[in-house]
Amino acid sequence: MAQDVANIKKDKRITWKEVKRQKFLLVVSFFVVVYGIIFYYWPLTGWIMAFQQYKPKDGLLHSKLVGLAKFKFLFEDAVFLRVIRNTFAMGVINLVTTTFTAILFAILLNEMRSALAKKTVQTISYLPHFLSWIIVTGILHDALSPTGIINDLLMRSGAIDQAINFFAHPKYFWAIVAFANNWKETGWNAIIYLSAITAIDPTLYEAASIDGAGRWAKIKHITLPGIRPTIMILLLMNVGNVLNAGFEVQYLLGNGLIKSVSETIDIYVLTWGISQNDFSLGTAAGMFKSAVSIALIVLANWAAKKTGDDSLF
Repeated sequence: MAQDVANIKKDKRITWKEVKRQKFLLVVSFFVVVYGIIFYYWPLTGWIMAFQQYKPKDGLLHSKLVGLAKFKFLFEDAVFLRVIRNTFAMGVINLVTTTFTAILFAILLNEMRSALAKKTVQTISYLPHFLSWIIVTGILHDALSPTGIINDLLMRSGAIDQAINFFAHPKYFWAIVAFANNWKETGWNAIIYLSAITAIDPTLYEAASIDGAGRWAKIKHITLPGIRPTIMILLLMNVGNVLNAGFEVQYLLGNGLIKSVSETIDIYVLTWGISQNDFSLGTAAGMFKSAVSIALIVLANWAAKKTGDDSLF
């Protein structure tokens, strides 16, 4: 037994012959690592600004240190606390609804019997993903305006007596953002779930049919359990993006009347960091967002391990 272990360790030793054989992969890996250091890790040195009263003319090395003063200002600012609420709420709503609609859409596509119809619907559903948010928000503005098609249909059906200005009432905004994200991304997000469904052993469905199981029973007892690991992994990966609730859609659809529900952390950073030239405060807000995202991933991964589900690490 000990001899076998020794032989395995010996086989795993890296030799110059192996290095020469893998030289192309090593060279490519080297450039990938260098690229990551330059463009991903080196810019993190800018986080020093969060602890300074940064001024471009003084630079990072000569700007005055202020410690945690910028973070103290953030958490004493009622606007920032409201911004956290907006970002977190829209992030959770987007995560839950986009995950649900993608799974539902993938299952519905899988149940289609006509291959031509399935490919047609699948292809059409991908198209919104490639549209710019400027185009999508423009469509929404036209459709939801007082003279748009939505108000026209509601008034024709007798659901309302007069047109509603959806972008003047805060209570509609989060639902509009969720609808926009679902319409744009459902088809694209369903790709991974469709791949997971096709990986399920077909004999399971055949056996279920022999036992008299209907379509719903097959979905409930075969399809959903079969794609559960994929659902869990994607949920864990996306939990970290909860605070990435968006920038373009909120910035383009928001206005002064609904600013209390439309402003996100990214817009707050833009306002303070760029518009008001307080780069230190913008950096502090960005650091807070990154720290919370990492904490959410670690917490979700820990919870998945405790419940016996698949985890990231």
